[in-house]
Amino acid sequence: MTATATSNAAGSAAWADTLLLSFAQAGYVRAEPAILQPAEPFLDLSGEDIRKSLYLTTDLSGEELCLRPDLTIPVARDYLASERAGQPAGFSYLGPVFRYRSGQASEFMQAGIESFGRQDRPAADAEMLALALEATAAFGVRDVEIRTGDVALFNALLDALDLYPVWRRRLVKDFNRKISLEQDLERLAAATTATRSEYEGVLAALAGSDRKAALAFVTDLMSIAGTTNVGGRTTAEIADRFLEQSTLKGGALPREAITVLKRFLSISGNPDDAIAELRALTNDAKLDLAVAIDQFESRVGFMAARGIDVKQTRFSTAFGRGLDYYTGFEFELHYRGNGAEPLVAGGRYDGLMTQLGSADPIPAVGFSVWVDALTRIGRKVGA
Repeated sequence: MTATATSNAAGSAAWADTLLLSFAQAGYVRAEPAILQPAEPFLDLSGEDIRKSLYLTTDLSGEELCLRPDLTIPVARDYLASERAGQPAGFSYLGPVFRYRSGQASEFMQAGIESFGRQDRPAADAEMLALALEATAAFGVRDVEIRTGDVALFNALLDALDLYPVWRRRLVKDFNRKISLEQDLERLAAATTATRSEYEGVLAALAGSDRKAALAFVTDLMSIAGTTNVGGRTTAEIADRFLEQSTLKGGALPREAITVLKRFLSISGNPDDAIAELRALTNDAKLDLAVAIDQFESRVGFMAARGIDVKQTRFSTAFGRGLDYYTGFEFELHYRGNGAEPLVAGGRYDGLMTQLGSADPIPAVGFSVWVDALTRIGRKVGA
């Protein structure tokens, strides 16, 4: 079935009419970005790992293009190119996206909402979650589990701990990639000063350097060697690795910081209890996370005001969606007992607009609806 035929079939479905009507009534204008998109934003923001799942082509000028693998970045690009850029604006969408998925269809439908420019972040976050719940209800699915997190809390903790920048980058990368932080914390705690390396001279030269200086140094070395990558690693990845090793030479990640991080990452439960635990942690560790916790608490208040049962909402400080551009609230809706597959997923991504070329930061929050998963569960529930 072609993309147009798929879209028409979806548009005639009762659930699509209900879903789009609920989005429109909430004030979100229908967006229909082009199917063919520049590949660079997806590769830059999601990493080269996504390349293997993209459907790529090249135009006559040599620009690399792809069939859109999702709709968040295309909708954001269209907004930034419009006269409304920088102003509050909300968009909804429903259309096909294209991504290689082993054992599953590579063309599938995606719906969702993107909200740009709103400064009332806690209220906007709560509105996204409420509308996401309405989206599942449009398919007849109401028995959902709400899983939430807040990467802004994790970032605020790393800032308060005042870690070396190289440790901060590594821990953020672990968090975003859903790698076991517990294991990496133990590795970083193990002193390595006794270990010698064949790159002792390079490590000594990088001692105390920032990432920009390290990248320039490694770029020069690789230029002299006449190469741009080693063993599949890019110059930036090699520079980061050298910085890590150089920092380890000066001492391991402080045990006190590891203790605090482990306690932080163990916090989970309903949001009200999590807030109490976070305030106790900051008091015991004498760290200032007040702004991030206050934002979290304000969001919970707006969630309750929208009729969301906060006590039935699961929050975890270790919860993340695995994308680098999220900056705050993150959430997934799961059919109860359905395991890892989300029905709706989204969150706040305030850093995306500047990464896409905006001169000024623009607040952004949204979610995507996994139409195939919701349709399958909806049929099961209605059977």
